[in-house]
Amino acid sequence: MKKLILTALISLSITFAFAQRYAYVDTEYILTNLKDYQNAQKELDRISDQWQKEIEERYESIDRLYKAYQAEKVLLTEEMRKEREDEIVRKEKEAKDLQRQRFGVEGDLFERRKELIQPVQDDIYNAIKEVAQGGGFSVIFDKGNQSNILYADPRYDKSDRVLSRLGVSQKDIEENNDSSGSDGDSKDAQDRSKPPGGQGGGGTVTPQRRK
Repeated sequence: MKKLILTALISLSITFAFAQRYAYVDTEYILTNLKDYQNAQKELDRISDQWQKEIEERYESIDRLYKAYQAEKVLLTEEMRKEREDEIVRKEKEAKDLQRQRFGVEGDLFERRKELIQPVQDDIYNAIKEVAQGGGFSVIFDKGNQSNILYADPRYDKSDRVLSRLGVSQKDIEENNDSSGSDGDSKDAQDRSKPPGGQGGGGTVTPQRRK
């Protein structure tokens, strides 16, 4: 009896597994063809460069103060030397605090990235969800950068369908590929059965479920 029950359970498990429908998307490819994401990245780069320049200017100013202090040190009284030293130390601390505020963990750049990228993440997630529900897929995997998928049949790639849900047409994809020097084909026309990886980092953003 136990043998029969075990055999029945295994059969049910196999049947259930085969009854599931799976698909995958390539979020790197999707993000490359999303203007909202590209614009967000450009804005983040602009802000980062601006803040970096601001911090560098502060350190350059501190360096000038230190060099001037070293040149004039012998002419200063002990009290004046203490004042100048305190000023340099204070400005160094302010520069470090600003650097931490701008680029530290959960700093200004982190918050700005979340503000700009989160809406794109939500849109991609919702589009993937619609494709999954519309196509009856139980699971959709991501074949983007750092994926563990070693082989994927191109027939099950729904990246272009997700882009279509996001309002990106085939013409938009071709124009984007032309401008970036790609071969101009959509995902459905490309051979995507090669292992992922080896593609440069632009900071792939994995869609997250809206909380």
